[in-house]
Amino acid sequence: MLGWSLVFAVLAVIAGFFGFFGLAGLAATIAKVLFLVFLVLLVVSFLIRAIRGQSVV
Repeated sequence: MLGWSLVFAVLAVIAGFFGFFGLAGLAATIAKVLFLVFLVLLVVSFLIRAIRGQSVV
């Protein structure tokens, strides 16, 4: 859990860096793309677990 918090802290610092230097639009676009990628991976993971007969939750 500590590893994840460090990753998100680094991402927050990078997003803040982009915001201070006028690249907030680029950071927002990257965030949208990453959100969609991880959402698709989540759905695919759920489908694969459901097909294998494992618990989805």
